[in-house]
Amino acid sequence: MPAPDLSSPGLWLVLNGKSAGEDPVREAVAALRGQGHPVAVRVTWEDGDAARYVAEALEAGARTIVAAGGDGTLSEVAEALAAQPGDAASLPALALLPLGTANDFATAAGIPDVPEEALELALQAPPVPVDLLRIDTGERVHWCANLASGGFGTEVTVETDEGLKSLLGGLAYLVTGIAKLGRIEPVEVRVHGDGFDWEGGLIALGLGNGRQAGGGRELCPEALVNDGLLELTVIPELSGELAATLGTLVRNGQRAALERSAVRARLPWVELQGLAGPFTLNLDGEPLQARRFRVDCVPGRLRMHLPPQSPLLAQPS
Repeated sequence: MPAPDLSSPGLWLVLNGKSAGEDPVREAVAALRGQGHPVAVRVTWEDGDAARYVAEALEAGARTIVAAGGDGTLSEVAEALAAQPGDAASLPALALLPLGTANDFATAAGIPDVPEEALELALQAPPVPVDLLRIDTGERVHWCANLASGGFGTEVTVETDEGLKSLLGGLAYLVTGIAKLGRIEPVEVRVHGDGFDWEGGLIALGLGNGRQAGGGRELCPEALVNDGLLELTVIPELSGELAATLGTLVRNGQRAALERSAVRARLPWVELQGLAGPFTLNLDGEPLQARRFRVDCVPGRLRMHLPPQSPLLAQPS
């Protein structure tokens, strides 16, 4: 069979360089090409590669761009697409081949972690409109596909060693978190949204388009990617209740502990202000520091190939 024509590929993979040598990925691409599906592959090596490859895909007329990597790769590709002029219908659809350490978005969305199955989904599932989070620091606008987090959870994600992640996978975040429990310092923040105000010290903050981050920490358990709303979760400093909450975590699991202490709202936008100076938001692995953040949920900014019954999709009543 002649090599497929890649001048206008059906799938354009933006592949994280850390996963470029994985045999299952190579075999999945070869299998699709063998079936006559044109697939182009571009491997990221340094900052800015994802944006350059998205621009190349647009020039080539690609129908679907596949973020092949973890949550960070997904957000890089989504950000590069969202920065383009035009609405979602005028842009290539987005798909995900989960290859990262945590794969939080893929896990919550029900995207297969077997490369051939994930690519088949990208070919067969009709793309649906999905929201993105737009984060404005006053100096630059960023986009986030999954979840922005702050507080103790952000410190854990940022400080987890790359070697530890390679060795333990998502468990590495738990190990790092346990090591930090004795020195949790709350972040003083003012939170304002549409009919919502909260102020105080928090140990964790979640702004969810997706539901989880940091290797399975489900900060925003009811978030949906097509409802035009972000899910805000604030976990205040626990003071005397820390032991009780950790006991609940051990006995009943993460969801029960979260419900015990969380303040939650569903909002179209939220403004955050650090009361003691700049603080950090983690956007799927990219830490941003600022004194103020404005976060908007932008409805239907992109189209994405997701399982039709994905838990992240609001289903017709």
